[in-house]
Amino acid sequence: MDSFLFCLILVALIALGGREQRLIAQLSDGLADRSGAVVRRPLTLLALGWAGAAASAGVMTYAALALADIMPARAAWMLVALALAIAALELAWPVRMKPLAEPTRSLGAMGLVLAWRQVGDAARFIIFAFAVEATFAVTALIGGALGGGAAVTLGWALGEKNLSKYPLRWIRMALALALIVAAIFIGLNARYPAS
Repeated sequence: MDSFLFCLILVALIALGGREQRLIAQLSDGLADRSGAVVRRPLTLLALGWAGAAASAGVMTYAALALADIMPARAAWMLVALALAIAALELAWPVRMKPLAEPTRSLGAMGLVLAWRQVGDAARFIIFAFAVEATFAVTALIGGALGGGAAVTLGWALGEKNLSKYPLRWIRMALALALIVAAIFIGLNARYPAS
């Protein structure tokens, strides 16, 4: 249960201002039908975002299980520390998105781009880290998929203009600092375990 809750909360937080959230915000603004004051955002785009979140969580959970099964316990903890350090680096890296000139109308292309953006982001490395040490890795998978879906839903609902009003860069930097500290402590604990 801990893996589920921590994964859900951390993935939703760490995905704030991420590439996939900003991309879906751009796409939802570009595809929205503006008739008067009403903005209708396409539900198919939201469904693609959720499908990408579930698929990327599944990929990272599978990778974690495949590696954790062949490693001793201390090496698995070092793998967790490495995953957290990679997530911190990805969070600290500035997100620069080019404005979309004309959003594509192809659902397949949008789905592939969203899924690709999600697989290598910081939030998915959190799923990887929790799945390595979870008793039941499926809890990390479900929590990560729901957290990723929540982040995608927020980007879809707000759109690019409203999303850019928040200090997402500073939130990402604070989370990167917290993750690097956690990675250091977990790595030291794996390297020098208490007797």
